[in-house]
Amino acid sequence: MQLVRTYLAASAEAKARSAEECAEAIVAAATMIAQSLRQGGKLLVCGNGGSAADSQHLAGEFVSVLDRRRMRPAMAALALTTNSSILTAIGNDFGFAGIFERQVEALGRSGDILVGISTSGTSENVVRAFEQAHQKGMKTIALTGGKMGILSQKADVAICVPNENTQHIQEVHLAVEHLLCMLTERSLFGGEEK
Repeated sequence: MQLVRTYLAASAEAKARSAEECAEAIVAAATMIAQSLRQGGKLLVCGNGGSAADSQHLAGEFVSVLDRRRMRPAMAALALTTNSSILTAIGNDFGFAGIFERQVEALGRSGDILVGISTSGTSENVVRAFEQAHQKGMKTIALTGGKMGILSQKADVAICVPNENTQHIQEVHLAVEHLLCMLTERSLFGGEEK
């Protein structure tokens, strides 16, 4: 029982600190995403492990809907973590570090947004994807943890969760991802977030 209480309290504290320290970056990121989508751009998302699952989750919320009580048109988003044939072909031919970079080269266009999720902020394949995105005239948003890493330095907007525990960083990332979708919906389609 004590472990449960301690863990959940630490998770809540991570979210509370993030509310104080990351709110401005979250709003800036959502504003950037809404502007891109409004102008016909799309959202590309990448990450590894749990962050790969987050990538799929975020893209799913944009394309489907965050809250079925508030229906709206689909928003263009794609997770670069889902096609096993593409991932293994690139991994085999170019190495694992190129699995997202190559997809950004193929799919990214000027005006699009790349969201890179990395709790450490040092994932080489996400860093290389950011470099490719900037070459293509795309904007980048990093979701990282307290150590930030090189990814936050390469991002146009960095949302750095002020925590170094991977699990708690991931828990905050999920809340941030929901906020990005919610704020973008509000910007594009009006209404109040629930």
